[in-house]
Amino acid sequence: MCELLALSSNRPAQLNFSLHTLASHGTDAATTRDGWGVAFYQGSDVALFREPTAAGHSALVRFLETDGPKTNLAISHIRHATRGDLSLANTQPYTRELAGRTHVFAHNGDLPGIESEVKLTLGQYQLVGQTDSEYAFCVLLARLQTLWNGELLPSLSARTEIIQSFAREIAQLGPANFFYSDGDALFAYSDRRIQTATGKIEPPGLWMLPRRCTSKNSANDNQAGVSINTDDQTIVLVASVPLTDEAWQPLQMNELIVLQSGQIKQSVNVAN
Repeated sequence: MCELLALSSNRPAQLNFSLHTLASHGTDAATTRDGWGVAFYQGSDVALFREPTAAGHSALVRFLETDGPKTNLAISHIRHATRGDLSLANTQPYTRELAGRTHVFAHNGDLPGIESEVKLTLGQYQLVGQTDSEYAFCVLLARLQTLWNGELLPSLSARTEIIQSFAREIAQLGPANFFYSDGDALFAYSDRRIQTATGKIEPPGLWMLPRRCTSKNSANDNQAGVSINTDDQTIVLVASVPLTDEAWQPLQMNELIVLQSGQIKQSVNVAN
């Protein structure tokens, strides 16, 4: 299956080792070798890098590990193609503009029949590629559009409510782990995925690593996948699998976590 990685931080940070580790999953021809992408938020816009080729062999990935932009929020994806050809249009993360902001989405899983679901409509959005993941993103944006008014930022609770409902519906179709961000908050939904140890589709779909970074533990922080810039930094990494030997926490099935500036603002079970 695909591999996901996201970062939320209270101060600009730089992905390094975690991006390299995630990319190493893309060298296996039997798993994730069909493309990669990463979106670094810079205010309300993103610096987006994507290639429809194996991440583990990418010179651009190696460049980003050392010279990538610093950011408070990043979303990355390594692709294992199950639908759509190997092209840039089918390479995640996907981005769209809504209310003067760049919105980002990345999905791990399989959503058969999503186009035939009456309630899952695209609204004004159209697909660029052929994947079920991009279709799901357009459905989500069509629902969120009613909240946005010009450049006004809807309440976090109102956004979360729509994303909860969306997650609940698409998870009925198949594994539906995803990241979504509007630049203000990061929403991470954990469902199920193929587990390497068992070969079965089961939870956890995502793992989380909260960090408090200071100059005293900066060497360890670099091993956790980030480079810090101050003596007081809070960071949360969320990924499909633990990327280091640290104490990553498995998220529960149907769990949606909402992150802002390296802080967990909310955690809800969307099935309830």
